[in-house]
Amino acid sequence: MNAFDIIKTVRITEKATLLQDKEKPVRGSTAEKGSARPTEPLNQYTLVADRRATKTQIKSAVEEIFKVKVTSVNTMQVSGKLRRKRTKHMGRDAAWKKAVVTLKKGDKINLM
Repeated sequence: MNAFDIIKTVRITEKATLLQDKEKPVRGSTAEKGSARPTEPLNQYTLVADRRATKTQIKSAVEEIFKVKVTSVNTMQVSGKLRRKRTKHMGRDAAWKKAVVTLKKGDKINLM
């Protein structure tokens, strides 16, 4: 599969933008009493991937397209929702695969 066939879009939602900037405590750091622990950004991005793609294929596609280093990939299958559009008959949205990609510290995907 081509890298552009594997990665369909970058999903920009409220939760996805929070994951990009959310801070996590740095492991192994000691904080003095009364001071805040040092933090670093989660650096995670949410993508829509091909349903047949594996985690390793998604990782190599993101590294090829965006020229960044991926540290981990978490995936989940999202089932299509039932919808009704101006009739009494129910239809269904397409199912899709969601991939949450964590990048190496210092790497960033420019979305705008």
